[in-house]
Amino acid sequence: MRAGLVLTGGGARAAYQVGVLKAVRDLLGNPVANPFPIVCGTSAGAINAATLAVFSDNFTRAVGNLLEVWENMHCEHIYRTDPWHIMKTGARWLSAMMLISRNNPMSLLDNEPLRHMLQRNLPFERIQTHIDSGALYAVCVTVSGYTSGQSVSFFQGGSGIEAWERNQRIGAAVPLNLDLLLASSALPFIFPAVKVHREYFGDGSMRQIAPVSPALHLGADRVLIVGTGRQTPDQSRARSNVYPSLAQIAGHALNSIFLDSLMVDIERLERINRTVKLISRERLSDSGVQLRPVKVLFITPSQPLERIASRFLHELPATVRFVLRPTGALNRSGSNLASYLLFEESFCRALIDLGYQDTVSREAEVREFFDSPEEPAHD
Repeated sequence: MRAGLVLTGGGARAAYQVGVLKAVRDLLGNPVANPFPIVCGTSAGAINAATLAVFSDNFTRAVGNLLEVWENMHCEHIYRTDPWHIMKTGARWLSAMMLISRNNPMSLLDNEPLRHMLQRNLPFERIQTHIDSGALYAVCVTVSGYTSGQSVSFFQGGSGIEAWERNQRIGAAVPLNLDLLLASSALPFIFPAVKVHREYFGDGSMRQIAPVSPALHLGADRVLIVGTGRQTPDQSRARSNVYPSLAQIAGHALNSIFLDSLMVDIERLERINRTVKLISRERLSDSGVQLRPVKVLFITPSQPLERIASRFLHELPATVRFVLRPTGALNRSGSNLASYLLFEESFCRALIDLGYQDTVSREAEVREFFDSPEEPAHD
């Protein structure tokens, strides 16, 4: 029986995932043994997933490492915020839009600081060591190919795990590395795409029509999924006849990328579970169809994260506020976009606290997830 952990994307919103993991650690009594032998991540969730994989010989230590980073986070740790780089990037975009320059601007922000931070903190060679020792079964990060249009899940795992190919999504076995993490977390337009082999890849949440699927392909029979967006509409927001700002439109697009496919995939999984329960084990065996029940625990923010972000917008570096102000991202209505870029300590700590409280409030479900696994999968 193998539990899988699925961490979705969302830029700075991924701090919420760390709060969930902190609560799981505490509820399980600070375990050394890794409770998630299968770890899958996308976008910023890929970075959290890789950290868990690198330190999977000690789960409590792994969560502690994540807390150390996220609780002391600043934008300058993720992307350049100095006036020179911001002005240079802005000039490049302006020249391209006015057709003065034929050089395409690569991205709005330069995430070279993120590369350096990951390089310092993640010894990727440890992953294979933990797979060989049994502390980890498999880890996976998903990227999106800008040329092929495919959603590619790069995984590293034990022998016997086969690659897969479905419509517009494939799984490929490779040792995980820094470039794959940077590619998976390359928010469209905001961070630069990364060339891996012969193709440029960007944020894995784009065109990821089945976010839970990689964990199932890797052998998970129960899956804890941590989202970074509230799944129920915020009814307190009044409708407006005012034309939406650029930030509102961009925030809406990012929400569509990060949230919509996840909910569709979870609904599909729950529908399959209901169908499997109606079919006897003998009929399943005779049919030759590989269907199995999969226990799902989905934890998602109980509060709109853009609402929380609006309280901390003033903590963004002055240069970033200067760039975002014309888009409307510094207004409450546009804070959705800013919430993806607000890598500041106070906002991250607020999300960690929310993730912790949301998970502790569901203690019975969390304990049942680990204590009472589903029956073995039917072949």
